Amino acid sequence: MKLLNITQGLLCLLPRAVLLSLIVSGGSVLAQEYNDIEQTVSIASYFSSGDYGEDAGTDILYFPVSYSVKKGKWAAQLTVPHLQVEGVGNVLVNIGGVNRAVAGGQRENNSGVGDSTLALTYQMDPLSDTSPFIDFRLDVKIPTADRDAGLGTGEADYSAQVDISQNYGGSVLFGTFGYTFRGKTDFYAGLEDSAYIQLGIAKPFATQWNVGVFYDFREPASTFSPEIHELVPYFSYQISQSWSFTGLAAFGFTPASAGTAVLGQLSYNW
Repeated sequence: MKLLNITQGLLCLLPRAVLLSLIVSGGSVLAQEYNDIEQTVSIASYFSSGDYGEDAGTDILYFPVSYSVKKGKWAAQLTVPHLQVEGVGNVLVNIGGVNRAVAGGQRENNSGVGDSTLALTYQMDPLSDTSPFIDFRLDVKIPTADRDAGLGTGEADYSAQVDISQNYGGSVLFGTFGYTFRGKTDFYAGLEDSAYIQLGIAKPFATQWNVGVFYDFREPASTFSPEIHELVPYFSYQISQSWSFTGLAAFGFTPASAGTAVLGQLSYNW
């Protein structure tokens, strides 16, 4: 199985990058008091198509719904996706290169609830006006997907990461450094723990638009998959004080990447 290279990491990184761009441009998102409770609901749609290095092609539709709440330095987020995979069963979302105990050669169209994610973030206070922003984040992947249908591994995963960002001129430089501990199962052999890194830049334009790009590197998720290198340009449009839309496209440099990969995310904040 090859990797479907869209991850919860990308969905979590984008709102942070957008927020930092608004900090640079003085956007209205900062109007809230520090101790107010801030809530956000987001819906996203992701589509990818390609052979992922295999003989047959696979199409992926991924629809995550997220709710997050933030107060002071702490934030929590729950993401529950709906997933549809059409292919021969050799592509598993967020996992790559594993041997499936029950392999199939017929083209299938499976759909259902994907794996959910619960995240907790702690944001440190900057030491000075010129110091970087530093966040610490813990993620738990809840195995809500159907393992037999090829929608998940059926095991829980745990990730720890640190997010660092720094104002530079009229832009923001940001990076994520993390490690995932994967639950092991005989049904999908070869799963491994792995590190990931994302490095990028965000640039605001006027008061509503900002654009950015980040590089995404991931170690192999199993003994049967290659490492991942992708370049991801994105944009965000602040529709109003409460509504925003973000879009991205991913361009991979390994055979495991999709031929086409695009995502759109609509968020409401109050």
